[in-house]
Amino acid sequence: MEMAGMRDALGEALVEIGKTNEKLMVLDADVSSSTRTGLFGKAYPDRFFNIGVAEANMVDVAAGMATCGYRPVVSAFAIFLALKATDQIRNVVCYNNLNVIIAGGYAGLSDSFDGASHQSLTDIAIMRAFPNLTVLAPSHAGDVKAALEEALTIEGPVYIRMCRNPGPVLDKKPLKIGEAQVLAEGGDITIGACGITVPMALDAAAELAQKGIRAEVLDLGSIKPLDADTIVKSVSRTGRFLSVEEHSVHGGLGSAVAEVLSRKKPVPMDFVGVEDCFTESGPYDGIMAKYGISVPAIVAKSEALAAL
Repeated sequence: MEMAGMRDALGEALVEIGKTNEKLMVLDADVSSSTRTGLFGKAYPDRFFNIGVAEANMVDVAAGMATCGYRPVVSAFAIFLALKATDQIRNVVCYNNLNVIIAGGYAGLSDSFDGASHQSLTDIAIMRAFPNLTVLAPSHAGDVKAALEEALTIEGPVYIRMCRNPGPVLDKKPLKIGEAQVLAEGGDITIGACGITVPMALDAAAELAQKGIRAEVLDLGSIKPLDADTIVKSVSRTGRFLSVEEHSVHGGLGSAVAEVLSRKKPVPMDFVGVEDCFTESGPYDGIMAKYGISVPAIVAKSEALAAL
């Protein structure tokens, strides 16, 4: 199986898009070697700005650029954008509906060896609560360029959430704002996932099929706006929904889906994600499994829902 990293895809996509989009500016908070925006800096040094370890100031600078007609991308670790720059994202970028792309790398548990201080498990909850802000979570490296291209065509700010570590490259249509993708069809349970957990959901669906449970898998990488119609259509067939995300079970994708289904089609639900706790350092796969984000966890919760 081909593996590729979202951060590498980000750097490469910025360089490619920069060839034809002279309005594209990239700002980084002194982590450009980690986020791979340094590739853009080498290619277009006059359009790259290392603001230093000052995420809030970086967002303000980008907002100023946006008012002048540029299309800035601010890049840093998701945890620091979502928390250290929250005021500026809300009151300067979102309130004024400015064309700023917020590229949050190392999201979820993927900065695994740096522990709870660097692991971003509340960023979806924070970002999707802001008016005007589109929230995207690419499921693999191939979706990163699509997310950037989509973000550059709309009016208003966009948050793109990316994992640090390489993940499987999927054979699917490119991510599109406001659209869910049905990656596997089934009639017994709907599994909706975003980000790096989408390949895990597909693997779980294959295991469930061997147990006689037909799971429908939705890629819900467009978290806001969420494709409510596709979700409702799916659960109308399956009668159950399991959300899967590399995020807290509070306020993330599962909560967004629950808000839709409670209004339009209430069905039994469950959630795969980090429970109400801080996490710790360790190897990525081990940490993911410890906090309940794994194929076995998806299979177990799907079986329990299907038995209802």
